[in-house]
Amino acid sequence: MLEGEPLPSNNVQRYREALMMSKAELARKAGLSTLTIDRVEAGRPCRLDTKRKVLLALGLRISDKDRVFGLKSDAPIAGALLNAAESRS
Repeated sequence: MLEGEPLPSNNVQRYREALMMSKAELARKAGLSTLTIDRVEAGRPCRLDTKRKVLLALGLRISDKDRVFGLKSDAPIAGALLNAAESRS
């Protein structure tokens, strides 16, 4: 990512606030630090396991990931998997 380029957005903060949940509460439920929650909400890159923990702590399903994190966040990974699957057939 280039300096000055905006970070990709996600809806983690919106979901958390809709549930009237503090960052500390989400962090505790997800087994993560509040600093990690800050980074996730700011759109910084994070591990897939972190995304899974956040989704489950928000009471959501893994299949809700695109609504929370956006389609773009895992697009390179999804594209690579799709290309690999197509090249096998």
